[in-house]
Amino acid sequence: MSDRFTIPADEYQVEEEIQRSRFITTLCHAPNTEAAQAFIARMRQTYADATHNCWAYLAGPPGSSAFVGMSDDGEPHGTAGRPMLMVLTHCGVGEIAAVVTRYYGGTKLGKGGLVRAYSSGVQLALEGLPTKEKITYTACEAVLPYSFVTQFKLLCERFEVLQDNETYALDAQYELRIPQPKVADFTLELESLTNGAALLSPLDDA
Repeated sequence: MSDRFTIPADEYQVEEEIQRSRFITTLCHAPNTEAAQAFIARMRQTYADATHNCWAYLAGPPGSSAFVGMSDDGEPHGTAGRPMLMVLTHCGVGEIAAVVTRYYGGTKLGKGGLVRAYSSGVQLALEGLPTKEKITYTACEAVLPYSFVTQFKLLCERFEVLQDNETYALDAQYELRIPQPKVADFTLELESLTNGAALLSPLDDA
């Protein structure tokens, strides 16, 4: 599993009309299958009068297949959910769910037309989707003499370490979240910086 990858920053929606059928595509962040199913349920309720609410989700890193799901919701088998999932799997964005809502306009699109309509809806939404980077952190506590505080804070900035809490007693104490790929190097540099005077110990995972 990658320690940093792109995820949706917000919910995003686009709408298009294809041969008089109205297609509404909504994308959402889905960090797990429960979140994906809750989003799908909300869309089905919002568009309860629609002809179809087809969906697909990838609740993991980009391209992963461990936590995926899809549904044609009454469309011919393989014409909606699977094409939508294929687009999500190859889009480079993780933890994402898509619902394509269709209001039938009276003209049949055929299986090929449906596949194109549902996949293109997701592709169109992805073009405008706001994204952000997800970073997996390791939670640690650092204890160090006051004489190293300024250099320690500069070290944290360089390693993109987040400081959640700080306490000043006999020594300076910090609750940190360190990007997982950088934990080993951060630990070595902190030890070198403080000549071994700093203590870095793990907390529960962030």
